[in-house]
Amino acid sequence: QVQLMESGGGLVQPGGSLRLSCAASGSIFSIDTMDWYRQAPGRQRELVATITSGGSTSYAHSVKGRFTISGDNALHTVYLQMNSLKPEDTAVYYCHGDITTWGSDDRDYWGQGTQVTISS
Repeated sequence: QVQLMESGGGLVQPGGSLRLSCAASGSIFSIDTMDWYRQAPGRQRELVATITSGGSTSYAHSVKGRFTISGDNALHTVYLQMNSLKPEDTAVYYCHGDITTWGSDDRDYWGQGTQVTISS
């Protein structure tokens, strides 16, 4: 069993910054990739940023240059630094992991989500 716990969401004015964190715990053998997704009301969940165990990162076009994904401790903790925030960044942000565990074939894990609201 694996748990992903997000934190760091909140209400910020346009142009502000937030840092999201995601902590992975449980019967983890290895973490291959960790991602941040977001879902705004009435819209599909979209991939925001990805980091691999090798340290490679990738970003959605809409956040490139403003958001930075990073990780510590073999990706057991992952961060999303969000700068120059815009109202259209408002969404629930979810942490997702491609994780190999002890005693299970499951690899796909999600956190519960954290609300990010950008408003003046």
